[in-house]
Amino acid sequence: MTEPLTPRTDEAERSTADSREEPHIDWAAIEREPEFQELVRARRSFVIPGTIFFFSWYMGFIVLTALAPDFMGERVYEGLTVGYVLALTQFLMVLVLGIMYLRKSENEFDPLAEKAIARYVEEHPDDVPGRPGSRFDTGGTATEREAVR
Repeated sequence: MTEPLTPRTDEAERSTADSREEPHIDWAAIEREPEFQELVRARRSFVIPGTIFFFSWYMGFIVLTALAPDFMGERVYEGLTVGYVLALTQFLMVLVLGIMYLRKSENEFDPLAEKAIARYVEEHPDDVPGRPGSRFDTGGTATEREAVR
């Protein structure tokens, strides 16, 4: 009879793994914070309308393809048809919406996220992994500790 395959760790690895304390971050408390709620509202106010717009554009293309095949087959330039042009605009829409999201994220969402993180760190200094003096401080070099600050 053979033993089931189980990963083996030597004693040093096991003691290191047991001594590491996993950070306990109170996600429910973070979710209730006004800064986090503001971030969620801001993201939703962009993502939901953007998604509705894109799906409407896409479904409009599908409906036109099904209901107006003659219109979609009209030539715009040599072999290029209205259908192909509208199909290519789908890629353009993805690009434009992606760029808009990145800009909005950089200018609005990231600062809101930083504000929410700063508030959490201020209210729960002992629960911040890697922060010097926290219960999760691993020591590290002076350079590493300075980078965390």
